[in-house]
Amino acid sequence: MKMIQAIIRVEKTEDVSEALLKAGFPAMTKIDVYGRGKQKGLQVGDVFYDELPKTLLVIVTEDENTEAVLDIILTVAKTSEAGNYGDGRVFVSEVGEAYTISTRKPEL
Repeated sequence: MKMIQAIIRVEKTEDVSEALLKAGFPAMTKIDVYGRGKQKGLQVGDVFYDELPKTLLVIVTEDENTEAVLDIILTVAKTSEAGNYGDGRVFVSEVGEAYTISTRKPEL
């Protein structure tokens, strides 16, 4: 199993969520987060925004579905054909163990 953590623009959250649902990947966790990337914030006129609002999507999927989920996120979260600074970042990691709390049964 893989855990995909995608930090995306807030305005892309519903688009990505709906695209994943339509493709058969309904399970995810959404978390409102704040941070900055390589651009070190955003300057608008005289105002400097050190940390910007983003959404963190956490999706755990079977290994064979990882590429499909990644493709959806990377395609739908992008704000233009070339992309823009601040579109986000995606991290993929192995899941060693997972349990369902109600049944105490392992998922792997």
